[in-house]
Amino acid sequence: MIDWREHHIGQRQFILILSFFVGVLTSTAAFLLKYTIHFIQGLLFHSKNLDYWYLGYPVIGIAVSFLFVKFVVKDDISHGVTRILYAISQRKSILKLHNTWTSLVGSSITIGFGGSVGAEAPIVLTGAAMASNLGKFFKMDQKTLMLLVGCGAAGAIGGIFKAPIAGLVFTLEVLMLDMTLTSIIPLIISSVTATSLSYAYTGGTLMLHFTSFQPFEVGRIPYLLLLGVVCGLVSLYFSRGMNGLEGFYRRFKSPYIKLAIGGSVLCILIFLFPPLYGEGYSSINLVLNQQTDLIMSRSLFKEFGDNPWVIMGFFTFIILFKIFATASTTSAGGVGGIFAPSLFVGCITGFVAARILNHFGCGVPEENFALAGMAGLMSGVMHAPLTGIFLIAELTGGYSLFLTLMIVSTISYLTIIIFEPHSLYAMRLSQKGELMTHNKDKAVLTLLKIENFIENDFVTLYPAMTLGELVKIISQSKRNIFPVINPRNNKLMGVVLLDEIRNVMFRQEHYNRFTVGKIMTSAPATITSKMQMEGVMELFEATGAWYLPVVDEQRNYVGFISKSKIYSSYRSVLVDFSDE
Repeated sequence: MIDWREHHIGQRQFILILSFFVGVLTSTAAFLLKYTIHFIQGLLFHSKNLDYWYLGYPVIGIAVSFLFVKFVVKDDISHGVTRILYAISQRKSILKLHNTWTSLVGSSITIGFGGSVGAEAPIVLTGAAMASNLGKFFKMDQKTLMLLVGCGAAGAIGGIFKAPIAGLVFTLEVLMLDMTLTSIIPLIISSVTATSLSYAYTGGTLMLHFTSFQPFEVGRIPYLLLLGVVCGLVSLYFSRGMNGLEGFYRRFKSPYIKLAIGGSVLCILIFLFPPLYGEGYSSINLVLNQQTDLIMSRSLFKEFGDNPWVIMGFFTFIILFKIFATASTTSAGGVGGIFAPSLFVGCITGFVAARILNHFGCGVPEENFALAGMAGLMSGVMHAPLTGIFLIAELTGGYSLFLTLMIVSTISYLTIIIFEPHSLYAMRLSQKGELMTHNKDKAVLTLLKIENFIENDFVTLYPAMTLGELVKIISQSKRNIFPVINPRNNKLMGVVLLDEIRNVMFRQEHYNRFTVGKIMTSAPATITSKMQMEGVMELFEATGAWYLPVVDEQRNYVGFISKSKIYSSYRSVLVDFSDE
């Protein structure tokens, strides 16, 4: 089959065909995920009254998901988008075959039982894994695999949200690097195909039912700017709070302790604030349609539903505690993402901001601000303002709100990057130096791996060697630098540079007088075998050296790295990386 394809279908045409099938697969997977979630929810309860089972369902779902991952999957399937970023950053773009279905099953159970997470990140990982494995089956090169992974992500977003433009810009902003028009066409095909099939599967209804809005007015711009700043600060709280809470749970080695703590925290939070149950889209719809009284009526504070300060306090606490509910769900063993939580927090943030402004007589539309808050939070948390703008417009059909969404999303993004340079997805990879970025120089350096540049054919010297012995070695070597190591433990002690001993190497009277230990010098710097390539280049620039020794964590000598070899590979990867 592969031989026939190579002889009858060109590479570019075949990529377009694959992108179409990726769209079909991702849309089908998104439909199955949403259908399974709703099916489980329908089985569990028929009443929305607060009861003990209602509180216990999320913990049961997390426990089942944990057992599924531990005994069936036997691999970590959390943080789906981060895993895709890692696969791309390694220039392999290879995702495991089980990722084509395990995240779908795990998130269906977690969310179906009421876990406080979203289904979008798992379906993005599922779609990307489908595309990656489809490309591997047809023996596609790594560059094409990277493009197909982007197609899988675009199709997943387009399919689950019915938002083709959002699927495209999410892939460009969050996952991919610099793309040419040739690369964007497959992304469009996957996203449009997935969205079209999603309409065929579920009809033309929008996810968020937004029935009324007020047209844009110039006089509201100062309030929108203020909302953008607020969304940026809340995004910062969301990102660092989630990262910190996940770090807190990682301190506990036993998964059962995590399950007990996370489950208990989630139960308490849902008991106090029922909107924290599940993804939160039902609460978003109520806020957008001015039915916040229904949200209050399902809580312990329903008797104070007429008090504006109680309402403000209730929704403010929801903003603050959503990250606790989400982190407790994922860290305790549940499978899910932060798409829905960020939209939920953004909606409540916009509503609270508008309600406070109206309390002081500003007269701003709460529904518009709730939508703008959703775009602002997504822009801030994901560092993706275009995704926030187009996703909210496509989710609601509120295209006339573009100016409102653009102002809030842009200001939110500009606010958070002052404090946090990376999105929540990218934080872990950034800390490890494995993050692929839109900066092409840094991105290419990320693709270069230090182990591919270590040269170990240098002749090693020992401190006790005489100058005469060194001259014999030099006469037989093509190198002009020699490492000096301790013969007892192989630790690097220094280097001998040919240029620095030319004045004595031809004077035979010094052959037995001088030893290597006397004429060696310290290396201008040493490279550790775990160092990232960006740090290696910084050392070369700082020292002006063309060769630097490499040592392991115990300072044992490993080899040398040549700056010229790095430059040569850099140029080669840059050309391949940019060429379409």
